[in-house]
Amino acid sequence: MPFHRAVAGKQELGGDRVGKKIRALSLLSGGLDSLLAIRMLEEQGIEVVGLTFTTPFFGSENAEDAAKKMGIPLRIVDISDEHLAMVKNPPHGRGKNMNPCIDCHAMMIRKAGEIAEAEGFDIVATGEVLNERPMSQNRQSLDTVAKNSGCSDILLRPLSARLLDPTKPEREGLIDRSRLGAISGRSRKPQMELAKKYGIVHYVQPAGGCLLTDPAFSKRLEVLLRDFPEAGCDDVALLKLGRFFRFENGVKAIVGRNEKNNQKIEALPESLGALVMSDVVPGPAAVVISPKSIRDVNFVASICATYADHGGSEVPIKIRYGGKTWNELVSPIEKESFLKFLI
Repeated sequence: MPFHRAVAGKQELGGDRVGKKIRALSLLSGGLDSLLAIRMLEEQGIEVVGLTFTTPFFGSENAEDAAKKMGIPLRIVDISDEHLAMVKNPPHGRGKNMNPCIDCHAMMIRKAGEIAEAEGFDIVATGEVLNERPMSQNRQSLDTVAKNSGCSDILLRPLSARLLDPTKPEREGLIDRSRLGAISGRSRKPQMELAKKYGIVHYVQPAGGCLLTDPAFSKRLEVLLRDFPEAGCDDVALLKLGRFFRFENGVKAIVGRNEKNNQKIEALPESLGALVMSDVVPGPAAVVISPKSIRDVNFVASICATYADHGGSEVPIKIRYGGKTWNELVSPIEKESFLKFLI
């Protein structure tokens, strides 16, 4: 049985662990809890590598920024296709919006476990806090995530560890359990105190980076997946490009809100549908996805004319449809005639 004693944050191990650095792979979102978990591990002399994921619903920017500030290496893993398949049919259901938090956490931890096993990490760590979120971080949910992750025995939640069952790293003395946290509940006071202790000032707000927690985006995604169950990551990406319309005949359109949206819409492949954009005067670009007739295209052209920065009765609009490109003068219409289709 390995033994240890902690001295000034360092570990001395018996058996075949003597002289071997303890390594942890820790999920990093850029939020405060994940930062604190990492600092708590480092405080015990553990070498930490951050791990973050990219999907159609969140990226790695916050984690990259946090890892740079903390001075730790960061792995970035794209799980987009697998994650979207899970979002369509999450085994443990969804939260208030389209967020399948339990299955999402389990998927990320499972991926972390696979990397840990392949590369010899001793610990997989997360910043999860017991009872911080009533649905996805209660004791039953944490146990479900651990069970479905496939790496439950090396899965450590440093901030709440002393309130949970001891994991293999704790039982074998790879980490001193008595120096880990016992945080529970929704109060942020314990985390604020730890942040002050570790000198952590900059971090993102909880759940601030996941579009699946956003009510407006969730509604659009729900409509997309209902009408188009086979939707892929490229289809989901369209929902982030501006105003999303679904008309009575089922045809959908995306109308840009700003120049960045417009540039991305104008770069879309012609096979997606019709491209409509303000020509000469400032205004939005739009894509009409699989229009059923030229009437659908003309209606969206009228929407673009309405949003265009033009004082006249007719607005120059460029249309690309059916392998042809042409210009038309299009009259704006009353917003009430199309806002009812806005999702």
